[in-house]
Amino acid sequence: MSRAVQLEGRWLAQLAPEFEQPYMTALRAFLLAEKKAGKQLFPAGGEMFNAFAHTPLEQVKVVILGQDPYHGDGQAHGLCFSVRPGVQVPPSLQNIFKEIHAELGHPVPTHGHLTAWADQGVLLLNSVLSVQRGLAASHQGKGWEIFTDRVIDVVNAQCESVVFMLWGSYAQRKGAIIDRQRHCVLSAPHPSPLSAHRGFFGCGHFVAANEYLAAKGKTPIDWRLPG
Repeated sequence: MSRAVQLEGRWLAQLAPEFEQPYMTALRAFLLAEKKAGKQLFPAGGEMFNAFAHTPLEQVKVVILGQDPYHGDGQAHGLCFSVRPGVQVPPSLQNIFKEIHAELGHPVPTHGHLTAWADQGVLLLNSVLSVQRGLAASHQGKGWEIFTDRVIDVVNAQCESVVFMLWGSYAQRKGAIIDRQRHCVLSAPHPSPLSAHRGFFGCGHFVAANEYLAAKGKTPIDWRLPG
């Protein structure tokens, strides 16, 4: 993470003070030490804040909360659940696609590159924005969670009528601060193969999100992906 983080304008206006906080100074030092020790970090430094680049604050319609970036080669690029073109679709994302197909009849995509969602206003936010190659959850508890809690707080306070999709107990705990009167909160088990059959399948979140957005006078999300 470079000292001069490039964030989209309105995000930067809200989040700039965070980069002066002691927790962020410690996080920056941790990441620098990891790199100096020869550890490979994902996503690449310039992509850690990709979610904010693709989805400006004033355009946020939907928030999907993930936990950590993928830790395999060539996967993570700064959007939760998303992988680069040409990379095998991970199991949880396969299940998300199955649910979209069941709800809306859209064909199951052949890739997992979700920038088309992000560019429509779906903030694909991981709780932790970096990871060591091959070591899941290796950057948890280093300060990222404080930063992304603040991101959720900003969306909660600055935006109107946003749909929050909280999948799994981790995301649900992180989303506890959301004002349910001001926003739509949709909760379900996580789409991972371990839990998808306990209520993620059949959750109806993608139809519900679009119905809510339409009722609020907003353009629904086209959950299809370009080929």
